[in-house]
Amino acid sequence: MIYGVDVFTFHDVLEICKTPNKAKLNKAAKEQILKSQKNVQKIVESDRCVYGINTGFGPLCDTQISADETAQLQYNLIISHAVGVGKPIEKELSKIMMIAKVHALSKGFSGVSLDVIERMILMLEKDIIPVVPEQGSVGASGDLAPLAHLVLPLLGLGKVWVGAEIFETAEILEKNNLEPLVLGPKEGLGLINGTQFILAHAIKGLEKFEYLLDLADMTAAMSIEAYRGSASPFKKELHEIRPFEGSKKVAARMLKFLKGSENLKAHEDCERVQDPYSMRCVPQVHGASRNAFEHLKKMAETELNSVTDNPIVLSAEESISGGNFHGQLMALPLDYATLAAAELGNISDRRSYLLLEGKYGLPRLLTESSGLNSGFMIPQYTSAALVTENKTLCFPASADSIPTSLGQEDHVSMGSISGRKFNQVLGNLVNILAVELMFAAQGLEFRRPSKCSKIIEENFAILRSKVAKLEDDRLIGKDMLAIAELINERQFVVKF
Repeated sequence: MIYGVDVFTFHDVLEICKTPNKAKLNKAAKEQILKSQKNVQKIVESDRCVYGINTGFGPLCDTQISADETAQLQYNLIISHAVGVGKPIEKELSKIMMIAKVHALSKGFSGVSLDVIERMILMLEKDIIPVVPEQGSVGASGDLAPLAHLVLPLLGLGKVWVGAEIFETAEILEKNNLEPLVLGPKEGLGLINGTQFILAHAIKGLEKFEYLLDLADMTAAMSIEAYRGSASPFKKELHEIRPFEGSKKVAARMLKFLKGSENLKAHEDCERVQDPYSMRCVPQVHGASRNAFEHLKKMAETELNSVTDNPIVLSAEESISGGNFHGQLMALPLDYATLAAAELGNISDRRSYLLLEGKYGLPRLLTESSGLNSGFMIPQYTSAALVTENKTLCFPASADSIPTSLGQEDHVSMGSISGRKFNQVLGNLVNILAVELMFAAQGLEFRRPSKCSKIIEENFAILRSKVAKLEDDRLIGKDMLAIAELINERQFVVKF
C-alpha cells in the first residue's frame, strides 16, 4: 500500500496498524510531497500574504509574520494548541490517527516536508506512538488539540507509548538516536488541521460495529431457537417487496442460521399465530442498523482518502483557505451510526426479556427451581441499564455548536464527541449481547434432545466451553464477563 497514492479502505488502515511496514512512500508520493513543499517555499519568498504560511492563525489571520519568525510561528502553534484533557485515547486510535494523517499529507496539497512525513512513518514502524488526550476537540478546524498532541513528539515534546507503557518523548528519542525536528512554513498548520481524531474513532468503531452486526444476527437466531419461534418472517419473498439492502441481507442470514433446526420444526404445528416484534422484525431492525453501517463506511472511506487541512496549496501561485477541516461530514453519519448501534442493544434486551417470561415450555427466569434461586432475573437489569445508558448517548453531538476562536470559527461540528459516543455505545452493546447469548444458551438446554442448526450448535459449544449451564444460583457476573470476552476476541462464528 502506498501512502498518498493508493485508495485506502478502513480495513487497510487496521492492517497497517498491525503491520506498519505494509504501507510505504513510493517515488510518485515523494514527488507530490516535495512539489508541495517547494510551492510553499516560493510563496514565502514572494512575500505575498497567505494564511497560515506567513500570517497568524484564526482571528490573527491578518497579522503578517516575517520569514525569520516562521520556525517560531510553527513551534508556537503546536505548543499553544496542545491543550487536550482527559485520559489518553487507546494506543490503537493514536496509530490510526497517524496513519490517516500521513496518508492525507502525502497527497501533496499541504506543504509538509518529506522529512516530517518520513519521521511519522518511522515512529509507526518503531512503535513510538504519541499519547493523545480524549477531550478538547470541537471538530471545526479539524481536531486541533488532539492533533497538536499527536505531533508534539516530532518536536521532542509530549509523551509516547512504547509497547504498553508511556514515556517522555525526549527519553525515547535519545534512545533511538533521533533529534527533534524544526518545522518549516505551513508545516505546523498542516499537521494540526484535519479530522483524523474523528476519523480514527469512526474507523475503530466500524471494525467493532461490523462484527457486532453479524453477532447480533447469530444471537437473535439462537434466541429464536430457544423460544421456538418461526422462520417464516425471514422468507425471501417478504423482503423482495420492501427491498432495503440491510433487511434483505439480514433475512437471508437468518434463514442460514436457522437451516435444519429441529426446534423450529417442533414449532410448525403449534397454536402461535406470530412471534413478538423483537423476534419477527429482526431483518427490519438489524437491517436498518446495517444500512447505517454502510453509510458510515462510505463517508469514512471518503474522508480517509481526502485532504482535510487548510489552506490547500494548489501551486506556487494559488492556495485556497477553505473549510475541508470541518467535521460535519463525519459528525452526522457518526451520530446516525450511534443510534443504529444502540438499537441493536434495544431489541436484544427485549428478546432477553421474552426468554425469561416462562412461556412456550421455558421455565420462568430460565431456572427450574425459582424462588430459592433467582435464576437469570438480575442480568436483565444490567442489560436494561446499559440499554438506557446507550439511549442517553444517542443525543446527536452534531446538533450542537459553540462559537470558538473569537467567532472566526463560529460553527463547529462536535464530531469528536460523536466519535467517542459511538465507541461507548458499541462497548455497552458487547455486554448487552453477552446477556442475550447467556439466556439463549440456557433456553436451549430446555429444548433438548431437539437439535439446533449446525452453526447455532457450533456457537452453543463455544459458549459452553467457558460457561456451564446454570443449575442453582452462582456468581453469574463472571459468566457474563466470560461471554463478553469471547465476543471481544471474535470467537463466535458469525459469517458464512
